[in-house]
Amino acid sequence: MLPPAVRYLRPMTASPAPTPPSDLFSVTGRTVVVTGGTRGIGRMIAGGFVAGGATVVVSSRKAEAVEATVAELSDIGTCTGVPADLSTEDGARRLADAVATDHDHIDVLVNNAGATWGAPLAEHDTASWNRVLNLNVQGVFHTTKFFLPLLQARASADEPSRVINIGSIDGIHAPILESYSYSSSKAAVHQLTRHLAKHLAPAITVNAVAPGPFESKMMAATLASFGDQIAAGAPLKRIGRPDDMAGVAIFLASRAGAYLTGAVIPVDGGIATVG
Repeated sequence: MLPPAVRYLRPMTASPAPTPPSDLFSVTGRTVVVTGGTRGIGRMIAGGFVAGGATVVVSSRKAEAVEATVAELSDIGTCTGVPADLSTEDGARRLADAVATDHDHIDVLVNNAGATWGAPLAEHDTASWNRVLNLNVQGVFHTTKFFLPLLQARASADEPSRVINIGSIDGIHAPILESYSYSSSKAAVHQLTRHLAKHLAPAITVNAVAPGPFESKMMAATLASFGDQIAAGAPLKRIGRPDDMAGVAIFLASRAGAYLTGAVIPVDGGIATVG
């Protein structure tokens, strides 16, 4: 038994009533920015937030892709879009400035915009390496930096704003394919997530999602060639679905995820963790 002088005494207060699940996982009324939100994992996340009652801003390098996605998602909720090239610091600044013209704050920033590259080691030149790292790592850093005022505008320790970075299981384990720059960039995103989480707490949480195989343009060629084998090798025996990705993002953005920061969550059917 601890001496009386150092014994922890719990305050004699009544336990709060449990939050109903409908409120615990609600994102209704949240303002959310999803980069790379017009296809693949970003589109899955953006669609989940719109369906959940959030106000969503999607960005993509291609204006026509932004227009098409906004038209589709506006049929089910509130969605606008801003074309942006986040591989440069100026591009990230312009996106934040554009969002700030219509919104005095944002509650959630999803850093999803990314690129991949795979080739034999001897063919990995500086240009291809930089193309991946500039978008996947510098893009996450600069976008978060320029959105910081909007994220801080209404944030508090009790109601933190959220940054969700999209990493990859290829940043956790060594992939089979020779995608050296991509796997290195995603490992960097995971560490950047932890570093930002330390310095932006308590008013902003920063977490990463590390997807495994999902049906997306980036994964299309791989799944076309090896999809059955990948699914068979996953402990959960399938490829990821859109609601799997939307679900983890909504969790991190809702009250349910408010006490989590600096985490890297694999969403991969167990491939990187128990496969």
